[in-house]
Amino acid sequence: MRCGAGWIVALALAGCGGGGGGASAPPVTNPPTGNYLDATVYSSQPTASLSNPNEITSITRGQVVVGSQTFSYTATTGHLTSLALVDNLPQASFFYVAYTLDGAAPVTRPVTFFYNGGPGSSTIWLHLGSFGPRRLDTGEPNMSGVAPFPLVDNAETLLDVSDLVFVDAIGSGFSQAIAPNNNRTFWGVDVDGAAFRDFIRRYVAVNNRASSPKFLYGESYGGPRSAVIADLMEAAGMSLAGVVLQSPALNYNSNCGIIIAVVSCGGYLPTYGATAAWFGRSNPPATPAQLPGFMAQLRPLTDDLYAPAVVALLTTATRPDPLLVTRLAAVSGLTGAQWDANFNMPPEFFRVNLQPGTLSGRYDARVTLPNNSPPGREIDPSDVLIGPSFSLRMGEYLAGTLGYTTPSTYTMLSNAINFWNFSHDGNQLPDTVPDLAAAMAQNSRLKVLAVNGYHDLATPFHTTERDLARLGNNPNVRVINYVGGHMTYLEHSSRRAMKADLAEFYRSALQ
Repeated sequence: MRCGAGWIVALALAGCGGGGGGASAPPVTNPPTGNYLDATVYSSQPTASLSNPNEITSITRGQVVVGSQTFSYTATTGHLTSLALVDNLPQASFFYVAYTLDGAAPVTRPVTFFYNGGPGSSTIWLHLGSFGPRRLDTGEPNMSGVAPFPLVDNAETLLDVSDLVFVDAIGSGFSQAIAPNNNRTFWGVDVDGAAFRDFIRRYVAVNNRASSPKFLYGESYGGPRSAVIADLMEAAGMSLAGVVLQSPALNYNSNCGIIIAVVSCGGYLPTYGATAAWFGRSNPPATPAQLPGFMAQLRPLTDDLYAPAVVALLTTATRPDPLLVTRLAAVSGLTGAQWDANFNMPPEFFRVNLQPGTLSGRYDARVTLPNNSPPGREIDPSDVLIGPSFSLRMGEYLAGTLGYTTPSTYTMLSNAINFWNFSHDGNQLPDTVPDLAAAMAQNSRLKVLAVNGYHDLATPFHTTERDLARLGNNPNVRVINYVGGHMTYLEHSSRRAMKADLAEFYRSALQ
């Protein structure tokens, strides 16, 4: 999906719409009442706003087994009003689900705020896919289960490490602006980041979590959102312990798969090689266990030869060395002729040409379908094969397990990207690596972990590595890559490895 300017490509997955509207009123906090029927009708439309926001929540209890230990928790589902930093006026009614460990001391207990990206995406993917107490079992990449995929207990939940707050961006899920604002008021890099900061401030104040170590966990556009929030939080005197970047799009100007403009695709080459290896089309061949070694070969090929050759082609029309083209063809599974004609290789070309007649996924290139789409209008197999199950299970989970019902439709993806103000720090498109650097300059203890999938054709792992390398040799910054796509947590073995790595990251951040 492209924005209204016609040159920005959405990073979010598919979703649905809602309804509602209104004028301003101060928020009223009500005590928890158990299961809750929220009669408010919510809308994802740009001009929608609420006149009478509520903060009534559904409170339910649950248990989850991690290892050999059973953890009891409280789930809080509903809305919380963000208040502006300067004048304390109500801005938006954020929909969230918080999981807090029973019996833990809030003063020392970490709390992590999760959100997806888009812009315009709800947090359904992280909520039901990653490290909450329940997860959707998709069987990715082969989708071995029967759709709709089941929601199962999550043995890799992070609840044993941190309390978890999954919050939807304004205009997604059931989150909505409060008049005189409307949803579109907050559809931009800077205003969105500030609104999330103010939601976190309000959550911390209402729940007496000022002393709790605080973490951010943002996926895709949630990565640049995290960088902006971190800088804003540190500037406002709210220190963070850590930031997790899941497949982030930190710098829109370094990713040719995000913008339709003349931008280098250099960072994609290792992902092309990893994908070719998965399908047995790379030379040298590489099994999943051999991928780290194969990628160690492709990084210098990218940084020392391919990426500079792309820059030379784009700036001076210098044609590439035929020997380089031969090497690219070998590692990627494409032909030399295809590389000659498409030397600055875009991911959309790679997706449809690696295996003729077969379409690879954008979010996970290992997921395929027969290519029956019109040229230039190809679907994403790694989206369409899981989206309906996420939508169905979210509705069941909210109304059933979490005891929250509403006449509104949960908005998985709004049309926010068509209206989004991408300008940031004087750039037409955001580069948020400086925001992350500013946050770390204000808080020398802040730790950052980026987690990526080798087979992600939306935000390739080596682009993330190249972006974060601009922070210098900082021991507080780490990048870990896994077998899998954009949502590496959907892969069973990778999710288990991620849980172990995340637990160690939290331990190090809390020392």
